Amino acid sequence: MTRRAAPTCRVQVYLNDPKVVTGLNREARAGRMPLSQAAGRAIARGLQKSSHADPDDRLLLLEQSLKGHMRSSARDLQIVQELLIEVARAFFLRLPDAIVDQDPTVQAAVDRRIETLLDATAARIVAGRGHRDPEETVAEEPRSFGAAV
Repeated sequence: MTRRAAPTCRVQVYLNDPKVVTGLNREARAGRMPLSQAAGRAIARGLQKSSHADPDDRLLLLEQSLKGHMRSSARDLQIVQELLIEVARAFFLRLPDAIVDQDPTVQAAVDRRIETLLDATAARIVAGRGHRDPEETVAEEPRSFGAAV
């Protein structure tokens, strides 16, 4: 059984869009074929009703999406940091320094309150919940290590 060659048609196309040229060159390299065959395959895919996705394009879209997410996350973190500095500035402007601030008992009480706040925040993050009262979280979720203590 001999294989019959499909009839070929010669078409001359001028491409002005550098993105199209780059995409065709990339497809030709990936498929180890001449540029004209890569262009023919691209045209055939475009004429099909359900085209197969190009893995390079999906990766490119994913990369662009990730870059956008990283930019917005960095911007959001900068906003939160600046807001925290403004809150600290306002807080320290309103509270005068006092002699009692140097008392070890007062400092230990403040440290304990900060640790409680951090523990409650970490528990909410681990539980995947939004802003809730720390007492509600403890009442809803009995800790498995509580019996061991």
